[in-house]
Amino acid sequence: MSKHVLIVEDDTDISRLLRLELEEAGYRVSCFDTGMRGLAAIRQERPDLVILDLGLPDLSGAEIARRVRHTDPTPIVILTARDDVETKVAMLNAGADDYLAKPFHMEELLARVGVQLRKHGGGQPTRIGDLLIDALRRQVFWGEAEVRLSPREFELLQYLASQPGRVYGREEIERSVWGGDLPLASNVVDVHVANIRAKLREAGGFGVIRTVRGVGYAIKG
Repeated sequence: MSKHVLIVEDDTDISRLLRLELEEAGYRVSCFDTGMRGLAAIRQERPDLVILDLGLPDLSGAEIARRVRHTDPTPIVILTARDDVETKVAMLNAGADDYLAKPFHMEELLARVGVQLRKHGGGQPTRIGDLLIDALRRQVFWGEAEVRLSPREFELLQYLASQPGRVYGREEIERSVWGGDLPLASNVVDVHVANIRAKLREAGGFGVIRTVRGVGYAIKG
């Protein structure tokens, strides 16, 4: 059965775009334009993931996240027009699992939705050829050999594997895996990719991550 994504967004243009893109990606989608209606639907429908606008007219996304998080582990992604540190901290403290500042790229939103569903869904492991990524147990295997990765290396590999063959830019990876909090001109992404490659090679996996010069990285599909 398709995963159910519930959207609470009062901007009808954004809501319509989200519905179209998510349904095109294979999700079942329901939309609500007020906080109270959205909160009631979350409790009744038990979706697999919630996308919340922060600035709703009647009940803020942060307040909805707080109320949901008291009783429900459903992953929550908040959309916000604000990108300051105080807002980020407040959202995370309220119970959000991730956030995305407006305007956003739809490809990044879809990738973040996929990451959260794998983290919380307990579904089938991701398999790409001989590479297997078990999100529930946070384990990686090449064939029969386990590849032991650090938490950040695991998140990076899982992110790249969310769409095999798709090229992810360095800045996009920084925003999605590190939250965009890396120093300017940091080579942290490149160092982590090099570490993952070395560990995969030790297990017999060669050429798993492809470099696209001047752009970023991709998992070979």
